[in-house]
Amino acid sequence: MAEIQPLRGWRYNPSLSADIDAYVSPLFDVVSPKQREALYQNPLNSIHLSVPRGDDAAESAARRLREWKARGVLRQDELPGIYAYYQYFRLPGSPREYCRKGFMCHIRAYDWDEDVVLRHENTLPASVNDRAELLARTQFQTSATHGLYRDDDFELEQYLDEAMRAPLYETVEDYQGARDVLAVIQDAAIVRRFQQVLAHREVILADGHHRYEGSLAYRQAREVAAGGTATGHEPWNYHLMYLTNSAADDLRILPTHRLLLDLPTGETMAALLPKLAEYFVVTAKEDANDLPEIIAGKPWAFGLYASGQAYKLRLRPEVHARLDWPTTPQVKALDLTVLHFFVLQQVLGVVGPDAQRAWPGVAYVRNFAECLQRVDRGEAAAAFIVNEVSMAEVEAVCHSGAVMPPKSTFFYPKTIGGFLFSSIADEEARNEFVPFFHASPLPS
Repeated sequence: MAEIQPLRGWRYNPSLSADIDAYVSPLFDVVSPKQREALYQNPLNSIHLSVPRGDDAAESAARRLREWKARGVLRQDELPGIYAYYQYFRLPGSPREYCRKGFMCHIRAYDWDEDVVLRHENTLPASVNDRAELLARTQFQTSATHGLYRDDDFELEQYLDEAMRAPLYETVEDYQGARDVLAVIQDAAIVRRFQQVLAHREVILADGHHRYEGSLAYRQAREVAAGGTATGHEPWNYHLMYLTNSAADDLRILPTHRLLLDLPTGETMAALLPKLAEYFVVTAKEDANDLPEIIAGKPWAFGLYASGQAYKLRLRPEVHARLDWPTTPQVKALDLTVLHFFVLQQVLGVVGPDAQRAWPGVAYVRNFAECLQRVDRGEAAAAFIVNEVSMAEVEAVCHSGAVMPPKSTFFYPKTIGGFLFSSIADEEARNEFVPFFHASPLPS
């Protein structure tokens, strides 16, 4: 199934990586304007490569990259390897420290219809084009997308744990409160074992759909330019990915709540309650802060907060059959599909997934307290509080060939930019170890 390859990673000069916290950055699609401005103040922060500024931002990044390589700000490792990447984190209200274990490598940039890398959400063409243009100009990947494979035997974790006994560096605490640790495996026999395990696996793309599609677009453009002479082993066939085991219990998916910024003209939330009652059992609750606990673990249950009043909504089971979107049963069973169909379409009149993705009247907010505060401040008409999506639901949807409603999953914590860089420039093809790791077939 999935072909992975080791890479000769680019990393910050050891004199800089001793203070790696100063140079890492949030991913391009989660970094806030305020964070960006603060990070831009450091002339060596990775934000200058991942979210460059200027009239020709991609050229600005390419120019800066050439300068950093020439000055030795970034250096390439001599040997190829698989890079172990652990993220230690805590969740609010829990004393437990989680550790998400994974590794970074190159994976072949498979087209979606090859059914090797599976997606669970749609992308926005403008964001894909932005990532593809940046990749074409720099031929450099500043952060790994996040992929999931399933191995119930947890075979690869033993090698990752061993590598972590000699880490290359670690953050004290990244922007989301996690501690990130990097190590490398350069034993060729062990790297081959990683390849063997993944050769029998599909990969679910958890996070980074726009960056992955940017790699696909660039690969396709290079294939056309090669005019049939490409071997398939050129570096531009590959994409930097962080792979974690979906069987692990340290894989956390956090909920993303829906904030209604606008209501149909002339409507109030009070007037919409009877319409909601056509589809849901609507129960008033005393304390809005109890909503997450009230709906926890209950299918098709939601919290609603509007005008200082909290409600629990529970879909009437007999009305679910009215959900007539042309999608798979696995998608129709999702809480968020129910919310988007019966609330956004049936009650608010925003008809169909395409119209809902483009509708500016809804905001996606992860922080529960922020939802309540923005309603109280009059910045939003209502907040719909949701449960998190389970890993089993993600896998079921991906294998059904369909996609989820927008912003269904928030895998926590996010990977960070600048922790490891990857080059897909043509000169990388001169790596003397390439023939060995491309040898096939791989023994099982």
